Amino acid sequence: MREANKAVVRRLFNECLNQHNPDLYPELYSDVVYRAPAIGELRNEEHRHFLLSLFAGFPDARWTVEDQVAEGDRVVTRWTFTGTQMGTFMGIAATGRPLHCTGIRIDRIVGGTIVEEWEEWDTLGMMQQLALLPAETSVGTSFSRNASPAGVAWDASAEI
Repeated sequence: MREANKAVVRRLFNECLNQHNPDLYPELYSDVVYRAPAIGELRNEEHRHFLLSLFAGFPDARWTVEDQVAEGDRVVTRWTFTGTQMGTFMGIAATGRPLHCTGIRIDRIVGGTIVEEWEEWDTLGMMQQLALLPAETSVGTSFSRNASPAGVAWDASAEI
């Protein structure tokens, strides 16, 4: 079962995402709930429209599967994305800028289709590369290896 579930997610990356083929959506997803901190929760058609907007925003979008692990009905995939933002995406007008982004997703597979998806990607890096935030960020001059951003000293020997 684990290898079959991994094959479903690999097919998503290889045949749907990398070939910009939304026609495969009903074969790969069934009553899906998609969750990502950057966009919230999307269901079914909302999720499909998100994918369509991704294809429109990054017409040269390409994903590479870096690692994949399966356990039970879940598949965890670490991926890399590259593309050039030539159209509007997530309300961001085309910048013409290249994007290199990494992320991790967990897919829950039931009956050979994806029914739930949790995804995290480097949103800060995306915003910086698209020039929506400064490329350099700082936590201030008081930050050091031995202090938290709030200025509280770390105690590596403290019991948890």
